[in-house]
Amino acid sequence: MRAILLCLRESVMSETRTMAPPIIVDITDFLEGGILREKAFREKLGQMDWEQFRDRKVIIKGCDKVPVPTWAYLMLAAHLAPYAKRLFWGEPCSAVPIYVRKD
Repeated sequence: MRAILLCLRESVMSETRTMAPPIIVDITDFLEGGILREKAFREKLGQMDWEQFRDRKVIIKGCDKVPVPTWAYLMLAAHLAPYAKRLFWGEPCSAVPIYVRKD
C-alpha cells in the first residue's frame, strides 16, 4: 500500500512540475456596475478567445461580495470544457475540481 501511495504521490508531483500555472478566470470581470447582466455576459462569452485555455488548468474564481447566479458559472464552465484540461472552482489555494478531461 505504501508503494502505491508513493507512486501516486510521485506521479502527481511530476505532473504538477510539468504543468503551466493555472489561468484564473474571475467572474467579477463580467460584472457591470456590480451586477451580472445576462445579455452582456453572453456577449462577452461570445467574444472571448477560448484557445488561450487549450490544455490548461483553469480556475473559475467566484465572487463573495456580489451574488452571482449559478447559471453564470455553468455557462462559463460549458464554454471552457472543450478547451481546458482541468476546471476548478474557488480560490487557487483551495480550488475544487469540477471537470477533468480524460485523454
